[in-house]
Amino acid sequence: MNNWFKSGSPWIWMTAGAVSISLIAVLGLLLMIAWRGLVYFWPSSIYQFDVLQANGESQTLIGEIYDTESIPARRLSDQGIDLRGHKGEFISRELIKTGNREYVDLDFRWVLESDIVSRSQPAGLAMFERSKNGNFYGYITEVLQQGEPVSGDKTEQLHQLIERANDLNEQAIDLQNDEIGSINYQLEQLRLKRRSLEINDKLTDAAIASLDAQKEQLQAQYQILEKALFAIRDKTERDAVVVTDMRGEKITLPLNQVLDVTQPNDMNIAEKIWHFLRQIGKFVSQDPREANTEGGVFPAIFGTVFMVMLMAVIVTPFGVIAAIYLHEYAQKGPVTKMLRIAVINLAGVPSIVYGVFGLGFFVYILGGSIDELFYPEALPGPTFGTPGVLWSAITLAILTLPVVIVSTEEGLSRIPMSLRQGSLALGATKAETLWRIVIPMASPAIMTGLILAVARAAGEVAPLMLVGVVKSAPMLPLDGNFPFFHLDRKFMHLGFHIYDVGFQSPNVEAARPLVFATAFLLVAVIVGLNITAIGIRNHLREKFRSLEN
Repeated sequence: MNNWFKSGSPWIWMTAGAVSISLIAVLGLLLMIAWRGLVYFWPSSIYQFDVLQANGESQTLIGEIYDTESIPARRLSDQGIDLRGHKGEFISRELIKTGNREYVDLDFRWVLESDIVSRSQPAGLAMFERSKNGNFYGYITEVLQQGEPVSGDKTEQLHQLIERANDLNEQAIDLQNDEIGSINYQLEQLRLKRRSLEINDKLTDAAIASLDAQKEQLQAQYQILEKALFAIRDKTERDAVVVTDMRGEKITLPLNQVLDVTQPNDMNIAEKIWHFLRQIGKFVSQDPREANTEGGVFPAIFGTVFMVMLMAVIVTPFGVIAAIYLHEYAQKGPVTKMLRIAVINLAGVPSIVYGVFGLGFFVYILGGSIDELFYPEALPGPTFGTPGVLWSAITLAILTLPVVIVSTEEGLSRIPMSLRQGSLALGATKAETLWRIVIPMASPAIMTGLILAVARAAGEVAPLMLVGVVKSAPMLPLDGNFPFFHLDRKFMHLGFHIYDVGFQSPNVEAARPLVFATAFLLVAVIVGLNITAIGIRNHLREKFRSLEN
């Protein structure tokens, strides 16, 4: 036994066990997040309950079962809740999503098992996904086309009319965001141009006439597009569907507010899988709605990837240059030692401190100075003197700079001195040696630092809350208006979206599944970015392997 301990085998097994436990814990966490997030998109069965009320009368509820839990019966008894003769220590209750927010106090409610008289899954029950006020549950009674009931298969006709309304809504949104948005942007640029000429005392009568002529032309185009927009909206209001809700009332839902209709109780497994995939596609491609508790997260995905790529473009050259100076040029002495200590200390500074620094220096000082020098016509409204995607990227670049510096230095130290000396002996300068020999061979290490930087930056939230991220961004940082990349705009971020949905949502129960879905998506985005960088690093490593040998 003593020989076994002295051989070091126990420590090898302990290390392997610790790594295995850590790996299992990480995989278990990811599987839990994936399960809780992806199950949200699966079409759940719709139940019809007969529930006893406190007054002894029966009430009909229609909805989906979101959660089930067991709680101590004594706790409910102490609260004065009638358990209707329940004798057990624990009692089950179910969280039912009833939707129909316009006609009920809460679209989620807990129902005790002892209060449920009966439950069933009737055929024909439909769930209407709407652009506002959440889901609506009920039975399809009539489908109205131009105010008249349609004949034939009502469900088939309803799907066709919903598809028509959605196409028209997309046309209206595209017209409003693209063509009308472009005209509004040009009108704003004319206003700023006039203000700039006025500040510089160059606002002549000819300039005023020219600006007014351009403005009138744009306003005439705006009037034409506005009429086309109103015409499209009128077409979307043509059709409707009559639904019998859980109260037995017939409710008319205009189809311009209905995004989709499903009847999960009537779907087979293939139809459910197709619906599941469609819902995931909508989640990653649509904008959020209903205070981020419904809809998709595309602006957050775009903002996260755009900010991380911009951060990578900024941090890589600065980190590589700093590492080259410290390793290749700086003499060993107190100054170099202080620089290395500073780099190490930067890696341990809390991220929120970087956010405060970014807000105070980049936004208020640097951004305010840029506005005074280059955008005086827009003052007092800030252009770069307000949080935006540029300042967020620079702040995270400083936060991740030590990672890139340390990784690059390690790569430089692994390059044999004989390669440098051989290049210099052949007549190359030190700069040429660095550019043609050293940096290419150190590129895998540089990519390693970039991978670590991307992984950390993509998950940071605290500093972004101060320097650019918002709950909802009406416009992306990239559009069709010159200069196309608008680095002064605020943006959405998946990490902040998780925080907002999980802790700031007005509808906690509706937001809970989206927290897991968005968290899983954030992990997937980070993994995707890292896999891309790892692929590039491996390619570079194979390319320069012969030189290392």
